[in-house]
Amino acid sequence: MRLTVVLPHSPQDYFERTLREFSSSPLVQKIIVVNNGGYAASHPKCESVQASALTAGALINQITKKLDADYLLFINQAQEITLGQAALERFTDIAQQTGAGLAYADFYDIKNGARTEHPLNDYQFGSIRDNFDFGTLMLFSVEAIREAVKKYGSCPEVQWAGLYDLRLKVSIDRPVFHIQEFLYTKTETDVRKSGDKLFDYVDPRNQTVQKEMEQVATQHLKNIGAYLAPRFKPLPPATTNFPVEASVIIPVRNRVKTVADAVQSALKQKADFQFNVVVVDNHSTDGTTDLLAKLAQQDKRVKHIIPARHDLGIGGCWNEALLSAHCGKFAVQLDSDDIYSDERTLQKVVSDFARGDFAMVIGSYRLVNFDLQEIPPGVIDHREWTPENGRNNALRINGLGAPRAYRTELARQVLLPNVSYGEDYAIALRLSREYQIGRIFEPIYLCRRWEGNTDAALPIEKLNRHDLYKDRLRSIEIMARQRMNREGK
Repeated sequence: MRLTVVLPHSPQDYFERTLREFSSSPLVQKIIVVNNGGYAASHPKCESVQASALTAGALINQITKKLDADYLLFINQAQEITLGQAALERFTDIAQQTGAGLAYADFYDIKNGARTEHPLNDYQFGSIRDNFDFGTLMLFSVEAIREAVKKYGSCPEVQWAGLYDLRLKVSIDRPVFHIQEFLYTKTETDVRKSGDKLFDYVDPRNQTVQKEMEQVATQHLKNIGAYLAPRFKPLPPATTNFPVEASVIIPVRNRVKTVADAVQSALKQKADFQFNVVVVDNHSTDGTTDLLAKLAQQDKRVKHIIPARHDLGIGGCWNEALLSAHCGKFAVQLDSDDIYSDERTLQKVVSDFARGDFAMVIGSYRLVNFDLQEIPPGVIDHREWTPENGRNNALRINGLGAPRAYRTELARQVLLPNVSYGEDYAIALRLSREYQIGRIFEPIYLCRRWEGNTDAALPIEKLNRHDLYKDRLRSIEIMARQRMNREGK
């Protein structure tokens, strides 16, 4: 079994230790050290290759065209790597047995001197997001690479999306296999909390990267028959008489510190139509219920609903609001942690529905701390969304923005899954499959980040569950879109 390794160079001391880990293996025939110039090969197995980025399409093409090996081990980060016992043998043996086009394995993390397990998710049909976590070692079958390139073409001239392009093409016709064994150890350098990493992909500095990723993802959807051209269904005629034009929907459980701010933010809205505030109190136990009861007594626009069911997640609470007799023609999101940017947010959202044939309108928000001071990366506007390609690109990214607003009649037909993570993403994907989505790119919403947020600092197991669920939503949606395309609907 012959193995070629792609290893990014680093000036740090650990590089030579990592290099020795791979050069000492009899399986490794060649190590391609990718660098930005000035690196002199320090081992007979090494070959220096200069490139502007590890993931550049030109580099991927250069490497794959001249491969003389059975497998290509791509190390996708400059990190210190320590291989486990017979790790490379295990990698290649499982890849050979399964016929995998790509194999990856669980690993150990060393953070701040402590070693912990880092399990990964299984790859599935819908795992097309560009930030899917393969760990640091990605083992490609050279045969699978050649088959994919022959069928789908070489990597485009991209700077950042070349590796993404390669793994998507390989994944179409070959399995991507997750080895649930801890085969190596990575010394972690990014030790931020999960909540701090959450918005990396929408950092304005990454917009060039995002457009490249969108280009590659869109081509992948075309390759698998799931791409949707910018043709949309007209909205069905309205048949329901609603009590008000709009309802602000606030699902809540145990947010006594923040929910009053949210409710008051909604009540202060100035609009040329009638609206109310529907708060679905999911059996709070911290004083939230009494607080909401008082607010409802003070202002009849506040509709305080306590569900009969005790098995509801956030999505289920949303459904309670949507199906209630209080709900208006438009249902507009406000989380119990957050507030609207000013008194015209609701007006702007409802007015945007009149601008086009929209089933849903999504705004933009500003990240702030509990004292409403802006925190990095600031405004999250999802400008990667375009009317022509937004619903395709939505399958690549992890969220679409806030606040989210729905035509209640359509939302009642679809409803949200009864979960507390990804419920908004699910209904947005579903509606965008058929209808247009409107966007507001100015920040109209303040998203407060504080230690009480549900995603402030999640353990790896819960992060994996969240990612796995959204990948499952993508799988469902891709299959539905493939079927829609096949049937010409």
